[in-house]
Amino acid sequence: MPLAVGTDAPAFTTKDTNGNTVSLSDFAGKTVVLYFYPKDDTPGCTKQACSFRDAQSEYISKGIVVLGVSADDEAGHQAFTQKYSLNFPLLADTDKSIITAYDVDGGGYAKRVTYIIDGNGKIIDVDASVNTSTHASDVLAKLG
Repeated sequence: MPLAVGTDAPAFTTKDTNGNTVSLSDFAGKTVVLYFYPKDDTPGCTKQACSFRDAQSEYISKGIVVLGVSADDEAGHQAFTQKYSLNFPLLADTDKSIITAYDVDGGGYAKRVTYIIDGNGKIIDVDASVNTSTHASDVLAKLG
């Protein structure tokens, strides 16, 4: 069961696609779309990532940060990012600590769940019924 709306988003620190250290607290004051997905470079995950890639300028114009999370390592994220020209960070959660904290562990992979976190660190929306092709525009519609 994903975490509930109104819950404080669990803090985390991990490495991104390029080996940079990223913490949720880095984005204090900004809306964060934290989306969990099962595996790099698989059909549904690729559609979902590309939907965020294609809408990234809209997210940036609204000051919204998009972060993808899976249990893949940095090298996998780098290959996925390069292959599809992804323009937002993917977070490597190889020990599944973030996946566990957000209650999206599918047994070796992350379940496809998206959290929208407000600038105060509160979860304001949870989507566990993701349409991978339209996900980025669906999230933007929720955020107005």
